[in-house]
Amino acid sequence: MQFVAKVYVTPKPAILDPQGKAVASSLGSLGYQEVSDVRLGKYIEVRLDGEDRDQASSRVDEMCRRLLANEVIEEYRFELEDAAA
Repeated sequence: MQFVAKVYVTPKPAILDPQGKAVASSLGSLGYQEVSDVRLGKYIEVRLDGEDRDQASSRVDEMCRRLLANEVIEEYRFELEDAAA
């Protein structure tokens, strides 16, 4: 089976996010006063083959831990979908 993993990587809450602060400040300057905070992260799509959903999910989790996210300063989550034929 083929799957698509949508991976979201963001800074941990305790980590400063200077890019997010700059974007929040710029949005405020543009008149979006309702914005109180912005956190910037990464979005990654991975297409992979797997025997079943559990095996594919396990492999994506391993990819995140080993390469896609720095677990010291980032957290991640992912969604696994069946790939369109």
